[in-house]
Amino acid sequence: MPILTEDLVYQSPNGKDLHACLYRPEGPGPFPAVLEVHGGAWTSGDRFNNVTIAEALAADGVVVLSIDFRMPPDAPYPAASQDVNLGIRFLKANATKFGSRPDLVGGLGTSSGGHLLLLSALRPNDARYTTLPLPGSDVDASLAFAIACWPVADPLKRYRTVQANGNDRLVAAHDAFWPSVEDMTDGNPTLILQRGESVAKPPVLIIQGTNDNNLTPDMAGGFAMAYAAAGGKVTFESFPEQPHAFIPNAPAAPASVQALHLIRAFVHRNTI
Repeated sequence: MPILTEDLVYQSPNGKDLHACLYRPEGPGPFPAVLEVHGGAWTSGDRFNNVTIAEALAADGVVVLSIDFRMPPDAPYPAASQDVNLGIRFLKANATKFGSRPDLVGGLGTSSGGHLLLLSALRPNDARYTTLPLPGSDVDASLAFAIACWPVADPLKRYRTVQANGNDRLVAAHDAFWPSVEDMTDGNPTLILQRGESVAKPPVLIIQGTNDNNLTPDMAGGFAMAYAAAGGKVTFESFPEQPHAFIPNAPAAPASVQALHLIRAFVHRNTI
């Protein structure tokens, strides 16, 4: 399906524009829609990190809004979560204009963006994340579905792991993004579920490779188990021998083609 792309500004906190790239299938719709959140250890990357995923979804009849968000050193947690929350509300408020509907809006995040997306999916109305205004709209940030690819689903566990392994780059990223270990514990999707917090529970798809040297082998599966135990509907797809970020790094590889097929099918299945 032919697609149209457009770069736009979705918010301007403190006078600094934050951009998003909109991918729209040609046609009247209404199409499902996805708010896409990039990875980069919360400290790097931009809305173009996952162009491969965004274009594949748009070509299959899904509207995608890939957002930039604030990052350290100027904006530690929870600034990025506030931006993701507003990004979802912005997409829902403009869904009809973009060829979708508010009730068809879900989200997708990769790596640290997977963490941000899962956190927002669980806490769409948390007062710490809803602080940015969206004039003229009263939509909330609840999602029809959530997709997390190789997510940092337990940032505290990952922090302890990279400290033990001497991964100075990721230790520094955690230290830059999280003001404290207490924040890392609080804003932790897996621990939120294990603590029994009252959360939103949209259908979730997890994509994870087994050869991921960026995460502990059980991290994504641990979140999936906790989500199911909390009563959530979750699909966990494991990809043998695949590394971190295998879809954007090798989009034509058989595993990536299969993963993209599963993602597209999941979106359409949950927006019927």
